[in-house]
Amino acid sequence: MFDSLSDRLERAFKILKGQGYITEINVAETMKEVRKALLDADVSYKIAKDFTDEVKKKALGLNVLKAVSPGQLMVKVTYDELISLMGTTAEDINIKANPSIILMAGLQGSGKTTHAAKLANLLKNKRKKNPLLVACDVYRPAAIDQLKVLGEQIGVPVFSDPESKKPVEIAKRAVAHAKEYGHDVVLVDTAGRLAIDEEMMDEIGNIKDAIHPHEILFVVDAMTGQDAVNTAKAFNDKLDFDGVILTKMDGDTRGGAALTVKAVVNKPIKFIGLGEKMEAMDVFHPDRMAERILGMGDIRSFVETAQAQFDAEEAAKLQKKLAKNQFDFNDFLNQITQIKKMGNVKELMGMIPGMGKAVRDMDIDDNSFKSVEAIILAMTPEERANPEVINGSRKKRIAIGSGTDIQEVNRLVKQFFDTRKMMKMVNNGKAKNLMHALSARKK
Repeated sequence: MFDSLSDRLERAFKILKGQGYITEINVAETMKEVRKALLDADVSYKIAKDFTDEVKKKALGLNVLKAVSPGQLMVKVTYDELISLMGTTAEDINIKANPSIILMAGLQGSGKTTHAAKLANLLKNKRKKNPLLVACDVYRPAAIDQLKVLGEQIGVPVFSDPESKKPVEIAKRAVAHAKEYGHDVVLVDTAGRLAIDEEMMDEIGNIKDAIHPHEILFVVDAMTGQDAVNTAKAFNDKLDFDGVILTKMDGDTRGGAALTVKAVVNKPIKFIGLGEKMEAMDVFHPDRMAERILGMGDIRSFVETAQAQFDAEEAAKLQKKLAKNQFDFNDFLNQITQIKKMGNVKELMGMIPGMGKAVRDMDIDDNSFKSVEAIILAMTPEERANPEVINGSRKKRIAIGSGTDIQEVNRLVKQFFDTRKMMKMVNNGKAKNLMHALSARKK
């Protein structure tokens, strides 16, 4: 996501490297390169020009401090302008009513059904809501079945009527059902089409008039670039939606839709889809996205992701074991489980400042932990609890039992003891303070 744009912007700012002052000439040269970068990222010419003109105007109006280079100043001005372009602050959805009705709209193939389930999962787990999914796509083959499978996967019920071909009636009955059975959020998945047509627009307009949604979310595929923005405008003209869910932001996208949809339709991006898993959806933060575009990482999202999986009680137990040098393979396996829950490893590493570019071309497979887990699970309970007893013959048995070779087992055992030694060394220092800080924040 945004890799190409980030590289182009980095090269543009290098024009100012070694320059002692901000001048109209060197700023104009830099902004010319920034404008080209934005155009290549599928940002419209008008928005790219307006953006660079605004950055240039603000940069020329500032004095360069001795402690700040012209390049650093230009990055700061561009950062502020990117935030403004994408919406300034994160925008929440309206779920104050009971039940709150959310209408999902979008073209076929945009990920609408999947993201209806993802949003239900997010509201259930992070907002402690009791959502109901509603299957109103009566045209696409297996659309209802797809929603039911996803609903079962996340533990959210799905209201449907396979016998009915009237989405308006299904939606109305679903709202009544939600009121009767205590669901405080209703997410209505509607039919999409391969292209915008009057029939589709009229139908979703009729659903809107029938159930009076508190929130209308337009779901659009970021991979379609400026087409996504144009489609958003057409839907907004008909529905006056409240916000956008931008999907496939983890793909090979140039990013133009994320940068410009707010400027074109004056409606915020509220959520972004970042992968296939039901948990791979997040609130859109313009400032954090600007940081990632400019290669600053996104340490806040990284910490929040970690905290979402962080167990304060388990951490306290682990802290005591570390203090007594009793960290064993059971604890090691538990830490791997915690890391896996956080999501895509490469994506997580990219959030750490300075790491994004370093891991970009690395092949980091989420299945990398499988052989480690297999080796640990092939150990006896005694070996996992007392790693010191693992000798040569035990290693051979573990290798056979895990389907690995003796070298892999040797390497893991060595890494384990090196890790335990390091943990013991830092136990009374920064690591201990970090544990306490995370525990406090979690409570």
